[in-house]
Amino acid sequence: MIFRRRTPPPGSVPGALNIAPDSPPPRMHVFDYTAEHYEESDITSLADMARFTNPDSVTWLDVQGLGNEKLLHEIGDLFGLHPLLLADIVNVGQRPKVEAYEGMLLIITRMVSVTPEGELEREQVSMVLGPDYVLTFQEQYGDILDPVRARIRNGALVRRMKSDYLAYAIVDTVVDGFYPVLDWVGDVLDRLEDEVIGRPQPTTVERIHEIRRELITLRRAIWPQRDAVSLLIRDSGDMVSDAVKLYLRDTHDHAFQVADVVESYREIAGGLMEFYLSSIGQRTNEIMRALTVMSSIFIPLTFVAGIYGMNFDNMPELHHPLGYFILLGVMFAMAVAMLIFFFRLGWIGSGRSHD
Repeated sequence: MIFRRRTPPPGSVPGALNIAPDSPPPRMHVFDYTAEHYEESDITSLADMARFTNPDSVTWLDVQGLGNEKLLHEIGDLFGLHPLLLADIVNVGQRPKVEAYEGMLLIITRMVSVTPEGELEREQVSMVLGPDYVLTFQEQYGDILDPVRARIRNGALVRRMKSDYLAYAIVDTVVDGFYPVLDWVGDVLDRLEDEVIGRPQPTTVERIHEIRRELITLRRAIWPQRDAVSLLIRDSGDMVSDAVKLYLRDTHDHAFQVADVVESYREIAGGLMEFYLSSIGQRTNEIMRALTVMSSIFIPLTFVAGIYGMNFDNMPELHHPLGYFILLGVMFAMAVAMLIFFFRLGWIGSGRSHD
């Protein structure tokens, strides 16, 4: 499915949550760090968050799985999330965007990856940026944010910065996650190009159609994401410092580059489809030309054979001792003459074509 969005039934109360029946139960992991130290832990209850409420540190609560409405409401109450903000997080399929609420920013992004089976996966990653915390919500278990976690553990620059830099690092990692997907798409297009140019199969057009659908999905993800990063740079107010905005400009450049590559790949995929159809049409024309040449040769031979097959008396050479061989020679000469004529027209072989 190219587009999906889970929303409550029409007429529902604003802020109502509509959780997918197959959503896994939430798993929560917390990072709490300063420049000198960090602590991380899996937690099963929000009561465990009590020791991570130091305003002098940065706290990152990562929630993977949205299958517990009660727990999500508890998280919303703990951090003072507006009901509409929580609904945007839970009712997945939102367009990538940035929205300002009192004392916090909501950042919706789209994360993409390729499975070992060669299938494209896309997932909404919602982020809440507060003064000293970052909340991330993901639809499924697993993500591409391990490099960010490793940087926190290794005491990189992120440990010396505030929560806005952590939010930047997550957004930047999500955007950069498009590059391996584009490499995969490029490899698929290369194989399809070789197949179309070589000997296209009936399944070729199906695979071209599938990759075009995947490119539409990527386009729907990256273009609004690029606009969201631009909005973070321009209109995030005091929530994002000028120092972090410099880094976000680099992320914006990456998003712009990804969008350009996606558009280029869409053109290539469209060209492959046109080339495939043209190749099939050319092969059909060649087959029809060969059949036409064969028919054109046998039509006069059939005419001669039909006349002499009538067996009327007094037909020329009908009773001649060599009449059979003379007629075969005439028919052979006619066939050779027509082959030479078609060759000179360029219909067969490499003969020249008259204007």
